[in-house]
Amino acid sequence: MVSKDSSPLNVCVFCSAAELGPVYTESAREFAELIGRRGHSLVWGGSDVGLMKVVADGVQGAGGRLVGVSVEFLQSKARADADEMLVTANLAERKAQLLARADAFVIMVGGTGTLDEATEILELKKHGLHAKPVVLLNTAGYYDGLREQLHRMEAEGFLPLPLSELVAFADDGASALRLLES
Repeated sequence: MVSKDSSPLNVCVFCSAAELGPVYTESAREFAELIGRRGHSLVWGGSDVGLMKVVADGVQGAGGRLVGVSVEFLQSKARADADEMLVTANLAERKAQLLARADAFVIMVGGTGTLDEATEILELKKHGLHAKPVVLLNTAGYYDGLREQLHRMEAEGFLPLPLSELVAFADDGASALRLLES
C-alpha cells in the first residue's frame, strides 16, 4: 500500500453524518487522531455534523489538515474552519472530487450514502480506474455482512481480481492506518 517513509497522505474517509453512540464515535475519534498525529490530511464530505464532525475534530485537534468536499444542497452543514472546502453541484461531482484529492480511502460506519461511496470506489478500483488503497474499518462488526457478501462474490466468480487486491479489512483505527502506511 503506502510506505511509512513516504510523504503525508490525503486520507479520504467515508462515514455517516448521523449522531451515533460511543461505540462508533470513540473508534472514529481514535482513528482521526492517528491521522492527524501522523501528519496526514483528512479528505471528507465536509459536513460538520455527526460522525463526520467527530472525525474532522479529531484530525484537526491532532494537527492534521482538513480538506472538505461538500455539495450545494448540504453547504449549510459544511465545516467553516476547514483548511480547504470545495462545494460541488451534485453528489456525482463530489465523489469525483473525493477520488481525485485522495491517496487512500477508509470506509467507516455509515448509511446508504456511505455504502454508495464505498461501492463506487470499489467498482472503479475493480476496473483499474484507480489503484489507491481501500480499507474497510469494521468497527464493532458493523460490516460483517458486507464482508461475507464480498467473500461470496469472490468465491462465486463475480470479482475479476482477488478480494485482497480490492479492499483490506481492519477492526480498529490503528490497524486501518497500518494497512494504509504499509
